[in-house]
Amino acid sequence: MKYWDSSALLPLLVREESTKALSKLLSGDRSLLVWWGSEVECASALCRLERKGNLDPDGVSTAMERLAVLRASWHEVQPTDTVRETAIRLLRTHDLQAADALQLAAARVASEGHPRSLPFVCLDKRLRRAAVREGFPVEPARGE
Repeated sequence: MKYWDSSALLPLLVREESTKALSKLLSGDRSLLVWWGSEVECASALCRLERKGNLDPDGVSTAMERLAVLRASWHEVQPTDTVRETAIRLLRTHDLQAADALQLAAARVASEGHPRSLPFVCLDKRLRRAAVREGFPVEPARGE
């Protein structure tokens, strides 16, 4: 099982440069672990693409259907007090925005204090850097 940040989920929903690599990564392990708020983050990104004219309404509908299929099979880290407290600590430790701190906190809690045991799938550079500093193996490897 791998923890998937919403930045890595988006290329599974719409065609991007990293879609092929992330689809391959997913095919190797179909057990996705995500933060409770990831669905909202993905929907937000899709709506932003539509507003900018990079995705038409049919494309948004198709992507939302793909999101629903993924959501039906993924496992979620729920918004607990421990996740919130961990996110606050991470904000003080790393250069992160609130949503990214919650993503990393969810992964940290899910790893039960053993981040090396849980691959962290992420495309966001700042969040990748923080995840590495927290001890997570980060995927995809650079250049994939």
